Amino acid sequence: MSISPYYQDEHVTLYHGDAREVLPALQVAADLIVADPPYVETSLEWDVWPDEWPSLLSEYARSMWCFGSMRMFFDRNTEFALGGWKMSHGVVWEKANGSGFATDRFRGVHEHVVHWYQGPWSDVHHDVPRAAYTGPNKSARGNASRTTHTGTIGAHTYIDDGTRMMRSVLYAPAPRRGLHPTEKPISGLLDPLIRYGCPVNGLVLDPFAGSGSTLDAARQAGRRAIGIEGREDYCETAATRLSALTLDFGGAA
Repeated sequence: MSISPYYQDEHVTLYHGDAREVLPALQVAADLIVADPPYVETSLEWDVWPDEWPSLLSEYARSMWCFGSMRMFFDRNTEFALGGWKMSHGVVWEKANGSGFATDRFRGVHEHVVHWYQGPWSDVHHDVPRAAYTGPNKSARGNASRTTHTGTIGAHTYIDDGTRMMRSVLYAPAPRRGLHPTEKPISGLLDPLIRYGCPVNGLVLDPFAGSGSTLDAARQAGRRAIGIEGREDYCETAATRLSALTLDFGGAA
């Protein structure tokens, strides 16, 4: 079975169709999956869970970031487990404004992004991005120490390089008048997730590509990307977005 790309450039390829049907024909091996599936929390016609997708995608990568709500992850936990996915940790995306019209609960201003992996943790690429730090210099020579929950740390010298590991709560305003109703921002959200889980020049796979945000973020970070989108109107939107700018990847990291 041969499937033609809907859009393709030197770094990104986009396919139109159901990822569960398209991927077997591609036979790809990705470094990282970035998935933003329907959460199944509305009555909108597109908000329908694609059955068994976590299991089916487990054949194509060992590492995955998946967007969702606590309710979604609790309801679908068995499907992730059956796919062999183990949870490593999670990140909270804090938006500028909330969504939803419920008046009997706190106004939702965040979404969860959970990292899943397969096989030995040591075989999974993970590189925590660092953020600029503007506080006092913390360079110091330390003595051997012991913290009850992390074990013994030997004597060491710490040189403050002006950066810190990024925090697990990422503040990034949702795109205003975005190209897709659930579009995720590149700067501050998709970019650090991709840099964490995919090496430079590695391959990112997005099975729910939408308007192409993850594909755009991957190529801006110096990674390759394959996206699959079921709705042709969003494929057209993503293709227009991706073809609008040619990037120079010299020195990208």
